[in-house]
Amino acid sequence: MKIKIIALGKIKEKFLKDGIDEFLKRLIPYASLEIVELNPVEIKDENLIQKALDEEGKNILSHIKDDSFVITMEIQGKQLSSEEFAQKINDITMNGISELIFIIGSSYGISDEVSKRSDFKLSMSKMTFLHQFARLILVEQIYRAFKILKGEKYHK
Repeated sequence: MKIKIIALGKIKEKFLKDGIDEFLKRLIPYASLEIVELNPVEIKDENLIQKALDEEGKNILSHIKDDSFVITMEIQGKQLSSEEFAQKINDITMNGISELIFIIGSSYGISDEVSKRSDFKLSMSKMTFLHQFARLILVEQIYRAFKILKGEKYHK
């Protein structure tokens, strides 16, 4: 299965890059994972947030094929345990989907159009995390999901 994470912004902190790179390495036997970093629209006026989200949304949607399964990371999305997340990935795979795309928007979220394109809305937690942490957490959870599905030791 091909997995793609489309994320707004670049990871600048070395410790986060190192963590993401470690889990990308660990994922190699299980899946192909690509991270697409898009530039967020700079917002100089709080009244222009929606316009910025719409512009970012067009850019995000241009990277999605019609037959891809899209999971958006949204505050109002469904929260899953690691086992439920693994089962979700398994179900998607069993339905013959060849590309799974996760979308992490900017700190302002995602556009309505991107949310509408979503096949599943996922929330990591009711807690608020630094935006850059979301990518590391997601990559680790994808790795954990494959370990669970293969019955391999890692998840307790």
